[in-house]
Amino acid sequence: MALLKCPECAHDVSDKAVSCPNCGYPMNTPSSTKPRIRNGKPTKLPNGYGSIVKLSGKRSKPFRAVKTDKWVFDPVTRRSKQIRFTIGYYTTREEAMIALAEYNKNPYDINADNITFSEVYEKWSESYFPTLSNPSSIRTVKAAYGHCNGLYNMRMCDIRVSHLEGTIINAQVGDSTKNRMKSLFNMLYKYAVAHDIVEKDYASVMFANGNPIKRSRIREAIPFSQEEIQMLWDNLHQIPFVDMILIEIYSGWRPQELAILKMKDVDIKAGTMRGGLKTEAGKNRIVPIHPLIKPLIEDRIREAAALQSKHLFNDVNGQQGTYMTYDKYRSRFDKVMKRLNLKHHPHETRHTFITKAKACGVDEYILKLIVGHAIDDITEKVYTHRTIEQLKAEMKKITK
Repeated sequence: MALLKCPECAHDVSDKAVSCPNCGYPMNTPSSTKPRIRNGKPTKLPNGYGSIVKLSGKRSKPFRAVKTDKWVFDPVTRRSKQIRFTIGYYTTREEAMIALAEYNKNPYDINADNITFSEVYEKWSESYFPTLSNPSSIRTVKAAYGHCNGLYNMRMCDIRVSHLEGTIINAQVGDSTKNRMKSLFNMLYKYAVAHDIVEKDYASVMFANGNPIKRSRIREAIPFSQEEIQMLWDNLHQIPFVDMILIEIYSGWRPQELAILKMKDVDIKAGTMRGGLKTEAGKNRIVPIHPLIKPLIEDRIREAAALQSKHLFNDVNGQQGTYMTYDKYRSRFDKVMKRLNLKHHPHETRHTFITKAKACGVDEYILKLIVGHAIDDITEKVYTHRTIEQLKAEMKKITK
């Protein structure tokens, strides 16, 4: 006797067993998946191949092609029974046999025609969300989906361009959210086409006569001036969260990257921070701690330790947890700007860092490593290996 692996549940099964004792899966399936033909007519079909059933009464399509979906254990009869699904109904046995053979050759989802928009979203998000490293990105997608409630219960195969366009146009939200809704439709339809749920990608032909969604014009970024930076230093202990803005100016983090830094990301003895989002070059990069902001980071470390927080930046008066998020940080940033009568956006601290670094003669390639920009030069990217000490030396070139 030998042991086989059940293809359904992966349990060990004797090669003499008729079915798996764990799940009831039939184990005596012949190696051939083609029906046996005798005198030009099919005989008993192989186990697991499916079957043709002739229905009683007068019907235009009396032949039903069926396939076993799964085996379940019946606690009453103490026997396994099969749960079958219908492939289709046909006029002749030959048509039913052809349909069964085609299904075995290339299995497809019988229930695809009944899958709704919300079910496609659930299936797609199960595989897409784990690829996102930032929780706020997931919140953005969920927010866009929340404005598509008119599509939730519609079958995906019934949705047309007019439904998609109408959902976006009629949504009582800003243009940025409408653009996210359109992006969501693009991703859902790519998934649906790839999984044979729909045949046509209607999202790709939306607004063929012109996109009515206007992208908000973003004003040109303006770095902090030297006078404005000094104003921040002068108000370091008078206005909350000024320290975060200064840390950002002297490290080059994206605002979102800075807000979510954790205690384990900071090695104060080694003088480095590690983190990053968005691109391959930006993720998990090392940023030296500039000497000017080292005391500020040490203060934040002590505060986090007292709060027993895993995050470097915290708001003791914040709601829903003390840890910082980008949304919280942006709100605090705007309050600082208002009190100092300054007009800047959070991302302009990163512009300030890069502008100061270039003005101070920081090596171009090391600067790209610090801020997480891609390096195209093959010699530098592949064959040049920079050390942490080199990064620190270049960082020290940046003056107050």
